[in-house]
This record gives sequence, C-alpha cells and structure tokens, in this order.
Amino acid sequence: MESTSNTNTNTNNKESSSSSSGRVRLSEVVADCVKRWFRDTMKEAKAGDVSMQVLLGQMYCSGYGVPKDPQKGRVWLTRASKTRSSVWKVGDKRPGYNASDSDSDEMKEDS
Repeated sequence: MESTSNTNTNTNNKESSSSSSGRVRLSEVVADCVKRWFRDTMKEAKAGDVSMQVLLGQMYCSGYGVPKDPQKGRVWLTRASKTRSSVWKVGDKRPGYNASDSDSDEMKEDS
C-alpha cells in the first residue's frame, strides 16, 4: 500500500509543477516546434542540403523561428543559388514556399 501512495504523490507533484490544469499552452508547443524546426534546418543547411539552405534563408528573412535578419537570409539564399537558380523566386516567400509553388503561380498569372 505504501508504494501506491508514493506513486500518487509523485504524479500529483508532476501535475502541479507543469500548470494548474496539467496542460501546456498551445502557443508554447508551437513556439518549441518552430525553434526545433529552425535548429534542424540549420543543421541540414550547413551540411549542404540546398533545399534546407533556401528554407533557412526564408526563415531568416521572415523571422520565423529566429529573430528576423534579412542579411543572414540573403547569405543563405546566395549560397543556395549557386546550385539552384530558382532560389530568388522564393527568397521573399513564407518558409516552406518552394520554386514549384512559384512556377505554378506564374502559370496562373499568364492565364
């Protein structure tokens, strides 16, 4: 019986330490995910993944997951543009917007 009461006490302590309802605010979860996405993107971009270099440039330019820094964004976009010429079509777009999205937008405008 004693072990059961200890388990209940430990569970209650965990619940009270996170918040009064035991839940994490959605804004905190999203902020954490965005920060992790930025870190993972940075790692892949530094390893030479051109798509991640474009994404990192977009993140810096828009301030998504990192303080806004258009200069750093342009550095990453320039690095990516050495391999992929379509980079400049998407550099000022939201993170995750890629060249194929840009091409389909151009087709809509031509119609």
